[in-house]
Amino acid sequence: MKDIIYLDNNATTRILDEVWNEMTPYFIQNYANASSVYHQMGREANSAVQQARSNIAAALNCAPKEIFFNSGATESINTVIKGIFEKYQSKGKHIITAATEHKAVLSCCEQLAKKGAVVTYLPVDTQGMIALDDLRNAITEQTILVCIMAANNETGVLAPITDIAQICTEKNVLFFCDATQAIGKVDIDLQQLNIDILCLSAHKVHGPKGVGALYIRRKSKPIQISPLIVGGGQENEFRGGTYNVPAIVGLGKAISIIHPALYSTVGRNRDLLEKLLNDIPEIIIHGRNVPRLPNTSYISFRHILAGEIMTACPKLALSSGSACVTGSREPSHVLMAMGQSKENALSAIRFSLSLLTTKEEIIQCAEMIKETVKKIRDQSPIWKMFKDSLIN
Repeated sequence: MKDIIYLDNNATTRILDEVWNEMTPYFIQNYANASSVYHQMGREANSAVQQARSNIAAALNCAPKEIFFNSGATESINTVIKGIFEKYQSKGKHIITAATEHKAVLSCCEQLAKKGAVVTYLPVDTQGMIALDDLRNAITEQTILVCIMAANNETGVLAPITDIAQICTEKNVLFFCDATQAIGKVDIDLQQLNIDILCLSAHKVHGPKGVGALYIRRKSKPIQISPLIVGGGQENEFRGGTYNVPAIVGLGKAISIIHPALYSTVGRNRDLLEKLLNDIPEIIIHGRNVPRLPNTSYISFRHILAGEIMTACPKLALSSGSACVTGSREPSHVLMAMGQSKENALSAIRFSLSLLTTKEEIIQCAEMIKETVKKIRDQSPIWKMFKDSLIN
């Protein structure tokens, strides 16, 4: 697909060559089960798993024993929210999250609400930020978990996780942070950040799909989470199932080489894209006035459906929002929570860059989008009505 300009990296990224090269021996040469430690091949596979665990721990500045492997962030989210709810009901049934959280979080909370959970959905402002006082005031003696992502997967808006962690510590409430989009792009030091539980997925940082890691802080009073998947006792009986050794190795390698300093060029390319597209009248760049990921731009092209633009630009790989709600014709719940109209939400396109995105691709993308938007609007009766001040 050489002719495609791929700008859907918040959905998934391409595996880097060095990551793939690290993985391939565990598909073909050493394909042993990492739990088969009574022979050399099994021990070598197990050693590779432990090395990956150490790589992730080093990147996050935590202990290897605090890292648990699984299939990715969605499994982590289900494990944590459901597992905490099951174990902490003697304290309470109150969970706090944000209205703009990932659908995996919102769906889990909806399920648990049917089982008696009391869920508070914190509102956000027009830039997608929660108010810290809202969080502080929402916490009660029955609150068992605060679940807020580090970076929004649609807008790229960064949450004030340092302040959130401090509030949760003061209130003695567990803080679970979905850091899937933030890992590798912004600094996360778990010795400096008092996050209790954190999750990530490999395929957002140029690693393979279907593998992720869950960090659970070791405390004097251990955090209790019921396992979601039981089986052969892997991961200290916390997550059963045969180790996906090649994928785990790939995750460990990707985490060890991807770091925020690499994203300075990405940030410049994103800013160039926004500068070029800013020539288009009646666009909204969501979250542009608050801290954002350096690779993400979520833009509404008013009075045009996002699908019209993307269909007319087959050489661009773009998204109208989260890939986890593919095929949905509903407007983005994130933009609706930010106070946008349904029309503006349905006109939004997410541009998400990667380390492999070039300046030339950004310029080509901007030219295609500008030409397409002009062409669609020139033929649109709705745009004519807007120009004639008949609609807002």
